[in-house]
Amino acid sequence: MPRVAYVNGRYLRHADAAIHIEDRGYQFADGVYEVCEVARGYIMDMTRHLDRLDRSLRELEIAWPMARPALTAVMREVIRRNRVVNGMVYLQVTRGVAPRDHVFPAPGVKPALVITAKRTDPAAAAKKAETGLKVITVPENRWDRVDIKSVGLLPNVLARQKAKAAGAQEAWFIDPDGTVKEGAATNAWIVTKDGRLVTRPADHGILRGITRATVIDVAAKLGLKVEERGFTVEEAKQAREAFLTAATTVVMPVVEIDGATVANGHPGSVALSLRQSFFDVAEKIKA
Repeated sequence: MPRVAYVNGRYLRHADAAIHIEDRGYQFADGVYEVCEVARGYIMDMTRHLDRLDRSLRELEIAWPMARPALTAVMREVIRRNRVVNGMVYLQVTRGVAPRDHVFPAPGVKPALVITAKRTDPAAAAKKAETGLKVITVPENRWDRVDIKSVGLLPNVLARQKAKAAGAQEAWFIDPDGTVKEGAATNAWIVTKDGRLVTRPADHGILRGITRATVIDVAAKLGLKVEERGFTVEEAKQAREAFLTAATTVVMPVVEIDGATVANGHPGSVALSLRQSFFDVAEKIKA
């Protein structure tokens, strides 16, 4: 069955879907996006994702492309048409189509909306969690407002490509003082020797990860203590465990950082227990 995409009011074959060449997302990266996990027929944490979308739009002064209930209906329809039970739904909103000019277009220009969905294999993800991921570190070189989920991701693309070339699966951005910020597409965590979970505070220096927020809820249910503070690369290398969180990976153990083995080089029990409990704690809205 061919994939289906929603583009500005029309459901189209994915292979035929297109945007105008003067869409400001294409010209200026003038837009935002969200990615929601779909698991067992449910959209996970949709309320938090759409709340973050609302914040990103407000920060960039972009209007909603349609009312929130209508947007959720389109998301469900795209998921249905693509027969996604386990996978992802992606939505992108740009400032719209207008003659190329750096200043905002006239008020009558409507925001542009694209929604896609695809299936993923839960068994493959579970197998990856059984072995864990390798991470490299790269200097922070992004703009200051990474708290906005903008489509301007070129530094993230280059960091992830550098990780791939090094045989790793993720790159962590590092401040000049050696403090870990976040991954190219994930939030970063460690588990200390005494079992405390540590992740950087969700201020303007990192993206306010939705899965990160839900993992804090999961940790509370499991009786685990969470510290929101910075940690260094060296502290991560010496940690009991390290792991990543994102809608695309949920909770994924890290077993190596810049070639240094974390603990015994195997996924840790804390990360795996968080991953196992995530579905039960996260918000679930029927797709």
